[in-house]
Amino acid sequence: MGWYSVRCIFQLNEIRPGESPYEERITMWRADDFDSAIELAEAEALDYIEETEFAYLGLAQCFYLGDDIHQIHPGTEVYSLIRSSDLTPDQYLDTFFDTGTEHQRSTDELD
Repeated sequence: MGWYSVRCIFQLNEIRPGESPYEERITMWRADDFDSAIELAEAEALDYIEETEFAYLGLAQCFYLGDDIHQIHPGTEVYSLIRSSDLTPDQYLDTFFDTGTEHQRSTDELD
């Protein structure tokens, strides 16, 4: 058995008409293979949204962490996704990660 991280995508309730937030949630699983890890994560995803109006969108992406959990330490990569694109770096970040619609705090706000 090995350790896997699985990213699942959810749609949350509308906050304004026509505007729904989406959540990317990464969980860790001990499993025999990618399919088993995804199966565990998807079962948990359905539990996660139970008694809410959230929707699990049916997308699960898996990353193999290794067999030994003791290999996990500060700085351990727990998820990775590589995507090809013809966008410039600034366009890529604006398109996929910094659209201006994220629900996040700046580290400046924590001071």
